[in-house]
Amino acid sequence: GTSDPYVKFKLNGKTLYKSKVVYKNLNPVWDETVVLPVQTLDQKLWIKVYDRDLTSSDFMGSAFVALAELELNRTTEQVLKLEDPNSLEDDMGVIVLNLKIAAGFLLSCLILLNERCERWAHFTLGHLAVSFKCAIFLHLFIASKTSLNLGHVCVFMRSVRLSDSLHKNQLWNGLVTITLLEGKNIPGGGLAEVFILLKLGDQRYKSKTLCKSANPQWREQFDFHYFSDRKDMLDIEVWRKDNKKHKELLGTCQVDVTALPMKQTNCLELPLEKHPGSLLMLIAVAPCTGVSVSDLCVCPLGDPSERQQISQRYSIKNSFRDIKDIGFLQVKVLKAMDLLAADFAGKSDPFCVLELGNDSLQTHTIYKNLNPEWNKVFTFPIKDIHDVLEVTVFDEDGDKPPDFLGKVAIPLLSIRNGKQSCYTLKNKDLERASKGVIYLELDVLFNPVKASIRTFKPREKRFTEENCKFSKKILSRNVDRVKKITMAIWNTIQFLRSCFLWESTVKSVIAFVVFVVTVWSVELYMVPLALLVLFAYNFSLIRTGKVNNTQDAQASKATELMGLDEDEDEDDKESEKKGLIERIHMVQEIIIAVQSILEEIASFGERIKNTFNWTVPFLSVLACLVLAAATVILYFIPLRYIILIWGINKFTKKLRNPYAIDNNELLDFLSRVPSDVQ
Repeated sequence: GTSDPYVKFKLNGKTLYKSKVVYKNLNPVWDETVVLPVQTLDQKLWIKVYDRDLTSSDFMGSAFVALAELELNRTTEQVLKLEDPNSLEDDMGVIVLNLKIAAGFLLSCLILLNERCERWAHFTLGHLAVSFKCAIFLHLFIASKTSLNLGHVCVFMRSVRLSDSLHKNQLWNGLVTITLLEGKNIPGGGLAEVFILLKLGDQRYKSKTLCKSANPQWREQFDFHYFSDRKDMLDIEVWRKDNKKHKELLGTCQVDVTALPMKQTNCLELPLEKHPGSLLMLIAVAPCTGVSVSDLCVCPLGDPSERQQISQRYSIKNSFRDIKDIGFLQVKVLKAMDLLAADFAGKSDPFCVLELGNDSLQTHTIYKNLNPEWNKVFTFPIKDIHDVLEVTVFDEDGDKPPDFLGKVAIPLLSIRNGKQSCYTLKNKDLERASKGVIYLELDVLFNPVKASIRTFKPREKRFTEENCKFSKKILSRNVDRVKKITMAIWNTIQFLRSCFLWESTVKSVIAFVVFVVTVWSVELYMVPLALLVLFAYNFSLIRTGKVNNTQDAQASKATELMGLDEDEDEDDKESEKKGLIERIHMVQEIIIAVQSILEEIASFGERIKNTFNWTVPFLSVLACLVLAAATVILYFIPLRYIILIWGINKFTKKLRNPYAIDNNELLDFLSRVPSDVQ
């Protein structure tokens, strides 16, 4: 019985601003400020309301304002009735707006005609101020309290330069770090599994699901983007899930993030509203720099002095200063060519979305063009050097969700600085090539010491995504991957068995001599030393060209395996749409669980193999350094001392830091190594 409403403002069919989403609310309050361009007053400002869903948005009504009817420099309040000609509902709700047209400046242009006559052209420019203040809440639709400023533009004789409001509204200037510690006396927590949903604006996280306990301990960390010009409340929901997958809301609480002091960790015990129990968490708000959108002429690394300053920040001597600031990424989105035509007229309205982990920025839309030129520069702060930059091209489709045109994924460690590259666009799963190419120029600067330390810490969690769905081709692929690992282990066991049974005299004699010599002379420090020898051996094979990096061949095999007929994909999609009875649904969940387990097993084995195969040289070098250090430590320090130090550290960790988050450094390292499919 609720909606997740947001509002779009449009002029001449172009979306100039989209408000934040207010979740589960029929009386939403936005309270945002934005600047939008106005070229002439003979336009209509359209206000369109939508309900946000996971995959698309439902239209909830629209209204418009004729700009010519507004008085200059005077604020007027208008009550607009939301309408939808395709809906059977008579009452869609209303929205109240405060509007103001404000005059701008005077621009003069000199035009010389045939070198004889000259003519002065004067353009009066202005801006429109809109504040949609409060709305009447009727039916499922929108009520609002918002202030927007729609602002000035510069109109020249031959071109129009729009304001950068679209870019400014997507730039965050801080990070909200939340450490979810534990719950106390959660109602019904001892009867079902408990998990937490955290929401800040349109950002969502879901905690891990814990076993039945009234005092669950999560010990998880989440990072949210912080926009100082927005007054978002942190919404926290406690849910439980029983064996039949039924979900029930156990309680909620809110935190006003803007009221918390900056650069300080705040320990809060939050009581649940209208329910017993509480949540204990740490919340820290810190400023964030390095996020920007600009034109090619003012790119940050284009200025030698600024480039030197950024390089100095990530030099080796600053390795232990601001340990979380690992690096700096600059992306020049130049142009795309030969894109897929998504409109009936044989054209597209393309724009790009750049994603680095949970960070996302977007270009403007170029209308009716299959060869767009954006010529924009985006910068991101790097939180993990093992992240992958994803650049996705969409076609803007009016009020409907944008159409997918193509995508590329570029690991940060594979970037060659300052080189303009042409990338072939691929499909959503990056399995097959799509139509068109995109031209990018990338630069990445990072501190290797900070990046190495970050490698042994847990990866950043991704914003809540859709649940995993059953797929025949993914299940088949995972079974084959596990089968390869199993066969490798089985062949090793069979080799040892053949040595014991003396099936080959020469082989058994050699194996026996190696066994005796190894057991008699081996020391513990020789174990990491042997692994170092294996790294060196594989590296020499790759350098001499005797063995090529098998990643491309493996990827092609995986593509062949995944590249089943498109008809099968359509069958999967159709099967997802059909309703299933509860028993079949339960079987499907079991199959999904098996599919996920096979994925984890296969990825674990492939990551170990790819570490030794130098698939990612940075990680292989890091592993060699760790093994070399382990060899030296084991050679000079007795094993009992090492175990004693390890045990004391584990036992006293909770005493030294009660809010410490447990992690396994080896598993965190392996999570950065790509599997064959990746």
